Amino acid sequence: MDVNTMKLKKNAFRVTKVRGLSASRIRVPGGHLPAKYLSLIQEIAEKYGNGTVHLTIRQGFEVPGIPYEDMPEVNKLLQPIIEGLEINQEDPGSGYSASGTRNIMACVGNRVCPYGCYDTTGFAKRIEKDIFPNDLHFKVALTGCPNDCAKVRMHDFGILGMTLPQYDPNRCISCGACVKKCEKKSVAALKMVNYRVERNAEKCIGCGECVINCPTRAWTRSEKKYYKLTLFGRTGRKHPRMAEDYIKWADEDSIRKIIKNTYDYVKEYIDPEAPLGKEHIGYIVDRTGFEEYKKWAMKDVNLPPEAEVSKTMYWK
Repeated sequence: MDVNTMKLKKNAFRVTKVRGLSASRIRVPGGHLPAKYLSLIQEIAEKYGNGTVHLTIRQGFEVPGIPYEDMPEVNKLLQPIIEGLEINQEDPGSGYSASGTRNIMACVGNRVCPYGCYDTTGFAKRIEKDIFPNDLHFKVALTGCPNDCAKVRMHDFGILGMTLPQYDPNRCISCGACVKKCEKKSVAALKMVNYRVERNAEKCIGCGECVINCPTRAWTRSEKKYYKLTLFGRTGRKHPRMAEDYIKWADEDSIRKIIKNTYDYVKEYIDPEAPLGKEHIGYIVDRTGFEEYKKWAMKDVNLPPEAEVSKTMYWK
């Protein structure tokens, strides 16, 4: 059977090492889905695949062992999942419209975890709506707090939850629990002065450890959500590196705008001879210089007054 492998890959199927067999890659933005869709994935695996399912490192599902000629039928079975997860689609019933922009990863966030500063899955789905489908090679990951369980510093865009802790001295009983926990588990941004707690705003990373450990709720999370944005971590065969911090105390709208602006930048500067039309954003920034990237990324971005933007960016 003659197959256009470029078209196959764009449709989110993998060319496998077994001749004539592919693998369906199923997107799950934010890594969270209703359990009812698991039976559909099981049906695909048992009816058209080899009866197994791989849980990918990007929080999707991969169903191997699918004959090329059965891909259209698999796409039909995928339709309820695509619609149920509200994934943008150009031609309903034909599967995914692109695969370059990877599934957006997220930790469980504050839906489950007491350390989570925000709803990671909800934010991930909103980013998904902004940027998918697209053939450009983008990787985005979200984590609920500075613990970074999602390892977001290994992605093009890493989004870490922060909270601007609010202190009510009238509720404080000077027990020192927040100071001790901040010193032991975080960055020692708190100290006791005259039986009241002082917070070092420069050191504070917005982890919320003080909030979690205060017995009287003298510390509470800020109503407004804040985030740290890290840029251009990557793996790969050559020059892997960790992302670096770009903006501290950013807001959601600004981060979404920066990501969308980056697509315009990549379209302008991507290597026209890049294999399969894909190139890590970091390599493009290495070529153009960060200041050129910054001009594109920050277009029409209105950061909150609390935001702190790195003046220079260097990757190790």
